[in-house]
Amino acid sequence: MNSNNHYGQLFLNKRTKFWFILTGVLICLIFLKSAKVVLNYTSSDKYCVSCHIHPLADQNWKLSAHYNNRTGNIVHCVACHLPPKGHFGYLNAKAKHGLKDVYGYIFKDSAKINWDEIKLLDNAKGYIYEKSCMECHQNLFPVKLSVDGSNAHLLYTTTKEPLTCINCHLDIGHYDKNALHAHNTNFGVTVTVNQASYSEPTKVEKFENFTEKIPGSGVSFDMVAIPGGKFLMGSPENEPLRKPDEGPQRNVTLSRYWMAKTEVTWDEYLAFFRATGSQGRTEGQVVTKKNVDAISGATPPWGAPDQGWGKASRPAITMTWHAAAVYCQWLSKVTGKKYRLPTEAEWEFACRAGTETPYFFPGNPRKFTSRGLLKKLLGADTSVIASRIVYKANSNTKTKEPQSVKENPFGLKNMSGNVAEFCLDYYSPDAYKSDTSTVNPRGPADGQEHVIRGGSFKSDAKDVRSAARDFTKTKAWLVTDPQMPKSIWWYSDCIDVGFRVVCEVDSAIGK
Repeated sequence: MNSNNHYGQLFLNKRTKFWFILTGVLICLIFLKSAKVVLNYTSSDKYCVSCHIHPLADQNWKLSAHYNNRTGNIVHCVACHLPPKGHFGYLNAKAKHGLKDVYGYIFKDSAKINWDEIKLLDNAKGYIYEKSCMECHQNLFPVKLSVDGSNAHLLYTTTKEPLTCINCHLDIGHYDKNALHAHNTNFGVTVTVNQASYSEPTKVEKFENFTEKIPGSGVSFDMVAIPGGKFLMGSPENEPLRKPDEGPQRNVTLSRYWMAKTEVTWDEYLAFFRATGSQGRTEGQVVTKKNVDAISGATPPWGAPDQGWGKASRPAITMTWHAAAVYCQWLSKVTGKKYRLPTEAEWEFACRAGTETPYFFPGNPRKFTSRGLLKKLLGADTSVIASRIVYKANSNTKTKEPQSVKENPFGLKNMSGNVAEFCLDYYSPDAYKSDTSTVNPRGPADGQEHVIRGGSFKSDAKDVRSAARDFTKTKAWLVTDPQMPKSIWWYSDCIDVGFRVVCEVDSAIGK
């Protein structure tokens, strides 16, 4: 072979490789540049707002402290909704949320998405990153931090509980007037109800339904006569989606009693609040009154206990078990009858209303539940349950008025769903095993938390079964209460528990 041709071919091969490598490098640089441009653009506020079309998101962001503040510093969308740029997991989180956004944009109708539910704390935790909060707020104890803020941040740094920044600052990125932690000293003062004022309570001569009148107010409510009898308390082992604390079943005998037709409404609770509360009183203060039998009611709440949904005949919420018990004491005093919270056995007997099935109407919990991938894709069967129970699938993440559902066979409404209801009993997961009482059982003699029953507007269908049990979580429900000591009257972190009352027969007839 000619040496000149050999070296010429070698030169051409090297030149080809050079241009090939150079072209590859240029393509990579162009790709990286384009990728950087794409990454930056898809992380811009403009892009976020164009894609995330949920109502008022842009407006509420611009009203929030992250945008509308005295420094003029804007906290951008990705500063909260992605891990800090450059940190491990940033690209993975961006890809994950991006794919969900694309899927939602193509396959979902934004008008049918429950945005109120998405804004709740439990859901927001999946879209807000703690690392990002700490990236900006590195000094948790600045000089001008209030005492309440210092106490809250001290709890955050020392607690072993699963506490996040948005437990207290959920509305910091998207303004919500109903979520503000301000002392609401005007709560209940300006609310108007029926102006007619009853001078005396209803007199009851026999065991039948009656309408109670609250003296000194224009408020009344219906009481339903619940006949005494026997029933099988708890759920059988083969009931779909049951929990172990619902058994073993046992036969229970109950005396007759009255139970409120509906959960205690805001009208009813505010009659108590106005009569017993002290707008200037703070937690821990002792009020001395000339009447030693006077009942000292709730202190003013922080924020809006009704969540801005409205009061009137909606169920009263966010009060503690203690507040509900004091309400019953006050109601007993002003009516001359014995009102109290129902025992767990009384509650279940009234909820079942003579039935032995999972609900007071026919239906399989497995058909009604929304749990599971298939149900999430295809949807649960709500044709029967939706007209009888206010629960997660039909509530739009808020309470409803009593007329929205049908009565159970005893004539009671919302025994299941709407709001979960306090019972008189202390909670124990083994209560049914250890309590051998068969006549008017009262549950454990002591305990830390109380039974709640019925499930709520936030509950899945499995948790609104007649036998489903739950309990108060006092510490968790007071995490964001800014007071020291914590309130004994209002839960700061529970919006779906209320109560209804029962009246003892011997205390009312002929009196």
